[in-house]
Amino acid sequence: MRKQGKFLLFDNVAEFGVWLSGQAISRSIKLIQNHHTWMPDYTTFKGNNHFALLQSMENSHIQRGFDGIGQNLTTFPDGTLAVCRAMDKIPAGIKGANTGGVCMEHVGNFDSGKDQMRQEHRNGIIGLNAALCHKFALTPNLDTIVYHHWYDLDTGKRTNGTGNTKTCPGTAFFGGNTTEAAAANFIPLVVAALTGVAVPAPPTVLSLGSYTVNAPALNVRTGPAATQKLVKQLTKGIQVDAFEASEDWLRVHSTEQHWVNKRFLTAVATG
Repeated sequence: MRKQGKFLLFDNVAEFGVWLSGQAISRSIKLIQNHHTWMPDYTTFKGNNHFALLQSMENSHIQRGFDGIGQNLTTFPDGTLAVCRAMDKIPAGIKGANTGGVCMEHVGNFDSGKDQMRQEHRNGIIGLNAALCHKFALTPNLDTIVYHHWYDLDTGKRTNGTGNTKTCPGTAFFGGNTTEAAAANFIPLVVAALTGVAVPAPPTVLSLGSYTVNAPALNVRTGPAATQKLVKQLTKGIQVDAFEASEDWLRVHSTEQHWVNKRFLTAVATG
């Protein structure tokens, strides 16, 4: 792993997977967003300018009013990948699908007639989707792995490609950007890649409910009391699942001792 500023660059998905397995992420992750950058594309990638491209993308996003780089993850044509935005931070990727989402940008323009995806890039994209599904106990399907093209840019509603949409992640992305193409060509590859994950799946723990953080910064502590050690803070709008209750406190991680005061949470309506 190489590091420059906030950016972490991994040589391959296997190295990233080892790092990811050690991360205690409190935010509830329900879906994985796939995007292509369009620009930068393959002609912009020089094989040694990963960090320069990441910084350029962050600068562009800040100029557009974002608080930093929008995507949590970026994949490169050589099969490397980077963590760009903290995994515990909601991405700025798809209007209507950011809360509970992880956003990944694949460097390249994968519209028809543009960049021809390299094999190492292809393997990296498949492997990264599989690694995230494993970490967050997601079953690969059209509800957990999504394309930007499936969401209306104005309303943020999922339309499966109708209305005002982008072509992202590209009209030639693994055979197309439609739900039909994803179901036939991409999802099965992610399912197959999951069989190669060496570490055991996390135990199934039933959630007590989902909540949204309503405070600007919510302290996460190692136990159900304000005197317990501070682990980190969650920002307003992040969605979490509760797995254990103790008086006014909720544990918001399925395996780690991450506790928050429930008065700073708003229950998410179901049904």
